[in-house]
Amino acid sequence: MIIESPIEKNLSSSMRISITTSLASALHSSAKTTRSLSRPKTLIPFSLSTMAAAAATETPAPGAPAAPAANAATAAGREAFRQSVVNTLERRLFYIPSFKIYRGVAGLYDYGPPGCAVKSNVLSFWRQHFVLEEGMLEVDCPCVTPEVVLKASGHVDKFTDLMVKDEKTGTCYRADHLLKDFCKDKLDKEPNLAPEKVAELNHVIATLDDMSAEQLGAKIKEYGITAPETKNQLSDPYPFNLMFQTSIGPTGLSTGYMRPETAQGIFVNFKDLYYYNGNKLPFAAAQIGQAFRNEISPRQGLLRVREFTLAEIEHFVDPEDKSHPKFSDVADLKFLMFPREEQLTGKSSTTLRLGDAVANGTINNETLGYFIGRVYLFLTRLGIEKDRLRFRQHLPNEMAHYAADCWDAEIECSYGWIECVGIADRSAYDLKAHTEKSGVALVAAEKFAEPREVEKLVITPSKKDLGLAFKGNQKMVLEALEAMSEAEALEMKSKLETNGEAEFQVCTLNKTVTITNKMVSINKEKKKEHQRVFTPSVIEPSFGIGRIIYCLYEHCFYTRAGKTEDEQLNVFGFPPLVAPIKCTVFPLVKNEQFDTVARAISKELTSSGISHIIDVTGTSIGKRYARTDEIGVPLAVTVDSTTTVTIRERDSKSQVRVKIAEVASTVKRLVEGQSTWGDIQWDYPAAHGSPEEENNPEENA
Repeated sequence: MIIESPIEKNLSSSMRISITTSLASALHSSAKTTRSLSRPKTLIPFSLSTMAAAAATETPAPGAPAAPAANAATAAGREAFRQSVVNTLERRLFYIPSFKIYRGVAGLYDYGPPGCAVKSNVLSFWRQHFVLEEGMLEVDCPCVTPEVVLKASGHVDKFTDLMVKDEKTGTCYRADHLLKDFCKDKLDKEPNLAPEKVAELNHVIATLDDMSAEQLGAKIKEYGITAPETKNQLSDPYPFNLMFQTSIGPTGLSTGYMRPETAQGIFVNFKDLYYYNGNKLPFAAAQIGQAFRNEISPRQGLLRVREFTLAEIEHFVDPEDKSHPKFSDVADLKFLMFPREEQLTGKSSTTLRLGDAVANGTINNETLGYFIGRVYLFLTRLGIEKDRLRFRQHLPNEMAHYAADCWDAEIECSYGWIECVGIADRSAYDLKAHTEKSGVALVAAEKFAEPREVEKLVITPSKKDLGLAFKGNQKMVLEALEAMSEAEALEMKSKLETNGEAEFQVCTLNKTVTITNKMVSINKEKKKEHQRVFTPSVIEPSFGIGRIIYCLYEHCFYTRAGKTEDEQLNVFGFPPLVAPIKCTVFPLVKNEQFDTVARAISKELTSSGISHIIDVTGTSIGKRYARTDEIGVPLAVTVDSTTTVTIRERDSKSQVRVKIAEVASTVKRLVEGQSTWGDIQWDYPAAHGSPEEENNPEENA
């Protein structure tokens, strides 16, 4: 389940170092990490990845907050960079607000043609990287979910955020967001705050997730926080369920919800999937689909929306053996990790070897560690920068009581550190919850080569005595007794022997009943068993696709000089893997012979399955390059003769000359990752002419 990441992410803005646009030239030399299609050193006025190299003030000690004045400068730089990215995305129709002509609805967005292509490429790679390479079982379940399913999972009762209302207008706000925004605003904009006040505000931000409704309300009143638009008084915080409720069928009697996650569809199908897999563990099921959350106050563009795409994996494993046969494939990976001990002691994330983190117990088990490694490889191959990706372990206050261990893949963008993937060992909670609610045993079995004699706790309810005591509720009480864990049964046995009766919570009745020693016998007996029946544990990687894509947009965006000193050209440096269009085909000038060659090349590219644009309009070649650079097209084929053409690489703007018959195969090698641009430059002669000529379209024409 994707949730907003707390603690250190919230502190990150106060720990960043000041940057101003006047320092842009200092950033020039450390612009972007070179990819397989090389990127030149370019001017990046608001490069978030190089803030640390352009400190306007002395760098604070690790873990210490920066000065408020530095925070303000950093915040301004981030905002300017973000606006540049978002303006380009909307102008080039990567995404736009939904229902725009009707003034839109907060938290809903439409993906345009290039945005759809990027999303499709990300999902296609996700299927390749996980479903195909790991042999997963893919399912597709309905978005509308009956209430009973989400009652069993806990969503009906607990899937809530605390909300406050403007007491005059009725406008709703998320209480923790108002408090966090107030604290961050104070830290960013008030340079003369006392050290004690700075520490207090940082502590409030760090402990937001722990606050009850009463504590949140008290802080809002203490700080005098009012409605942002009207400055009216706010109500006390109260819980608001984030699920969209609906009714199934015309009578309105069957309540349903739009699913808040895709995972439950996999859990309820476990029995059939286990059978399909030959009754063998471990195995994984995967699902890509839409999920819905009725956010109180959506914000931050694609990062917090009301309808979004999730890609989730449920890996079912024997709780007594969480080793993974392919763990050695990822054990040597080194990347930024942020274990809970470092968070609690105020330290920063550090580079660790994955195998060491599992061996010393920082990561709970090999299977969880394996998926952390696979997630790292997936994100970095998409184009996420390695030094702006970290894996943060959940703190004790974030962990569900049943979870063995949880980690978030967090990506740094202009909003700070954003949780984009959650990787959790959820233990056996989900399958047990659905077993109890449905009465269908969602279990696996390990068959023994030879029968084993074991001592078992045998629970034998007396149907007669239960019927006399509970009448119509006898069946539910009986099933609850039979479903007791060994610890619960031993505790009841002790109370029955001591007091002759015991209080017992029956979840399906939603009440506590009294069980006497006549109603049930609990004894240990020796039995021969041919198999061990158990409820599998679940390792769950859950991917917020929209969040990953937005962070990818920021990581790939940069600017470079145009024709004049003041002109800046926007470029999305997407890796070919995710680029919305892989190639463009341009006749250099409007010419029938060149147009014919361009169409022939286009036909070959289509036959090779390469997405491309052909532009025979005759617009100056410099302008056509700039237009396609701005949507991230990595390669451009320019037809300037009837025998050979040039292929231009987007980031370096360097060109090679290739025979027409070899264009499609050369482009295919590049976009499928079989060759790098360096390989192509080795194989083919450089095209004559300086890249700077692109900025003089008249001469090129």
